[in-house]
Amino acid sequence: MGDATVVMVGTLRAELVARLEQDYDAPELDALGPAEAAAARVAVTSGVWGVRAEHMDRMPALEAIVSFGVGCDTTDVDEAARRGIVVANTPDVLSDCVADVAVGLVIDVMRGLSAADRFVRRGEWAGGHVPPLARRVSGARVGIVGLGRIGLAVAKRLEGFGTTISYHNRSRRTDVSYAYVADVVSLAHGSDVLVLAAAGGATSRHLVDEHVLDALGPGGFLVNVARGSVVDEAALLAALAEGRIAGAGLDVFADEPHVPEAMLARDDVVLLPHVGSATVETRQAMTDLVLGNVATYLEHGRLLTPVVRH
Repeated sequence: MGDATVVMVGTLRAELVARLEQDYDAPELDALGPAEAAAARVAVTSGVWGVRAEHMDRMPALEAIVSFGVGCDTTDVDEAARRGIVVANTPDVLSDCVADVAVGLVIDVMRGLSAADRFVRRGEWAGGHVPPLARRVSGARVGIVGLGRIGLAVAKRLEGFGTTISYHNRSRRTDVSYAYVADVVSLAHGSDVLVLAAAGGATSRHLVDEHVLDALGPGGFLVNVARGSVVDEAALLAALAEGRIAGAGLDVFADEPHVPEAMLARDDVVLLPHVGSATVETRQAMTDLVLGNVATYLEHGRLLTPVVRH
């Protein structure tokens, strides 16, 4: 074991672990004693695990946190800033793949593709039955919550379907022609499908609640590729059970990897195991960017992709 200049916090991708061990002899934080952990300058983690105040307490010399993933809600970014610790994530390189999944969920849940697949596999088509009619994607009204890198990539793709796009953001963007809506309830009210691409964290927790779902209405669909915490999951379950929305396409959940049992048997819900960025190309790009951040910080004292606090 080396001098623990670089340490790993939480489970990381095997290829990333191999490179960190090869380049820095990086150990896992939980494998270190107090004296070894005290030498750590850079912590590498993921959006699933994060680095919190209790981890920082164990690494008093920590200078930088580099996270594999775009979401930083599991890392206490405010506490890191208070301690003078800089934080990096892996933006941009995963935007296209997450946007692809978002569009896939829009098509799947509105057209009922996964439900139709199960319909065929159960033998119902062969038995003379027909599936229920679905909803058309082309020409739909799409509301996007969070028009950042991913949200904008979703919008660009859905333009090709002739959709009408509006959005809610922390602030109005001046570089797009989409209609800006000042609150999420109003955005949902004017949408056939509401796509969530907002950042996670305390400020967006349960941003989509029963009021937003009621505004979306019995003909509306919810798609979430943001964070499970953005949606009040209990309210979503109630809205689905009572037919107050038409369906949901979900890649993220409140308590991953646990999905509410009540969702599992529903044909109006498409469930994915948080695979938004899960392609060979994107995961390699994310790995390379993490390694680039670590190397650049240790060599030059700066990060390639620092997280900007709002």
